[in-house]
Amino acid sequence: MSLITPRTLRGFRDYLPEVMMPRERCMEIAREVFRSFGFAPIDTPALEYLEVLTGKGSDETDRQLYQFTDQGNRQVGMRFDLTVPFARFAAQHINELGTPFKRYHIAPVWRGEKSQAGRYREFIQCDFDTIGTQSVAADIETPLVIHSLMLALGFEAFKIHINDRRVLTGLLEHLGIAEHSVLVLRALDKLAKIGADKVAQEMQDTAGVSESQARAVLALAEIDVDADDLYAQLSKITGENATAALGIERLQQMREGLAAAGVPASRVKLDLTIARGLDYYTGVIFETFLDALPSIGSVCSGGRYDNLAELFTKQHLPGVGASLGLDRLLAAMEQLEMLPQVRTPAPVFIPYFDKGQLNAYLQLAATVRAAGIGVEVFPEPKKLGQQLKYADGRGFTLALIAGNQEFEAGTCQVKDLRDKSTTDVQWSADQPEPLLDAIRSKLKS
Repeated sequence: MSLITPRTLRGFRDYLPEVMMPRERCMEIAREVFRSFGFAPIDTPALEYLEVLTGKGSDETDRQLYQFTDQGNRQVGMRFDLTVPFARFAAQHINELGTPFKRYHIAPVWRGEKSQAGRYREFIQCDFDTIGTQSVAADIETPLVIHSLMLALGFEAFKIHINDRRVLTGLLEHLGIAEHSVLVLRALDKLAKIGADKVAQEMQDTAGVSESQARAVLALAEIDVDADDLYAQLSKITGENATAALGIERLQQMREGLAAAGVPASRVKLDLTIARGLDYYTGVIFETFLDALPSIGSVCSGGRYDNLAELFTKQHLPGVGASLGLDRLLAAMEQLEMLPQVRTPAPVFIPYFDKGQLNAYLQLAATVRAAGIGVEVFPEPKKLGQQLKYADGRGFTLALIAGNQEFEAGTCQVKDLRDKSTTDVQWSADQPEPLLDAIRSKLKS
C-alpha cells in the first residue's frame, strides 16, 4: 500500500504547540476583556444556508465563499465572518434574549482568498457586538473595548482609526454619485495600499464617476483632522448635507466620549478615508494599526451596521461591534518578538530517572499540581541528562530533581533551567510548603 503524503491544503496551516499556546492565551485575554464589559458568549454553526451568507458582505466575499450542496440537496456555505451569522442569530432568538444584547464570539471563519503573511483561508475571529440600540454610548464603547484589548495583549503603541460612513455617503450625495457608493467606497478603502492616483482611476473605471468627482472624494484625505475647525472643514466639503451632518456629529461625540473615558488622544485618529470593505456598514467604522508594523494592516476592525438584520426580520435591530484578527495579530507579535519561546503549557518538569520511584514521582507531581502549578512527569526512566535536554528544548522553567537518596532524606533539588542554578529544599507529602514556596518564588522571578 502506498503512503499518503502528509500535507495541508494551500492557504491552511497546522499550529504547533509553540504557536498554539500564545494563540490560546490571546483568546483567553480577549474573553476576559469582553466579559469585563458585559459581553456574553454565544456560538453558531460553521455552516449556514447559502442565502444567509450571500450578498451580505461584498461581491468579493461572495466569490471567496466556500459553498456546496450537502447530502440533503441543500445549498450551504461556510461562514466568511461572524457578523452575518450573528444577524441571523439575533433575528431568530432576540425575543428570548431581549435588547440591547451584547455578545462575543471566538471561532474560525473561511474565505477562499489569496493567502499572504498573517492571512489564511481559515482563521480565527474574536468578535464582540451590541445589537438592538443606536445609542452613541454603544458606538463609543466599541473603541473602548478595542483599546482595553490591545493593552491587555501587551501593546502600547497603536492607533484606532475612526470614521463614519455617513460622512462619506453624504459627500457622495452632495456630488450626485450616491448610486455608485459601494464601488466608490470600496476603491477609497484601498487608498493606503495603492495611493490616490490609482484609487481615483479605479473609481472612474468601476463606478463611472468623473475625475473631478473622484478627486472631490479624495479631498477628505487632505483635511487636517486635528484642526479646531475640523467639523467646519467637513461641512464645507459635504455641502452641509444632512446625512454627512449626522456622521460629523457622531464623530464629535466619539472624540469627546473617548477622551472622557481616559483614552489618550495619541491612540485615536479620525481617518476620513477608511470605508471598510464590507458593504453592510452604515455608521461609525474602526480600524486599528500597530505603530511599529503598520504594513501588516488593521488588526482589529468593525463598525455600525443598522440594516443587516432586516434581511431576516421586520424588527429593527441596529448593531455595532468589531473583530480582532487573531492570526494577523499573532503574525505581528511574532515579527515584533513578543511571543515567548515555549512548547509546553506547564512550567515545572519532573525527570523520572530512578526506575523504582515512579509512585514517588507521581505523588510529588500531584502535590505540585494541587497547588495550581502545572507540572509534567517524563514517562520513561531514562538518563537524567537526556531528560534535562528534553526539558530545555520544551522551554520548561524549573525541574524538580529527586532520586532514591533525596526521597529517603526528604529533600528535592529545584533546578532553574534558565540560569542552571540549583537549590536543595526540604520536601515531604505531609509538609509540602517549603518546596511549593521555593517553586512559587522562582516562577515569580
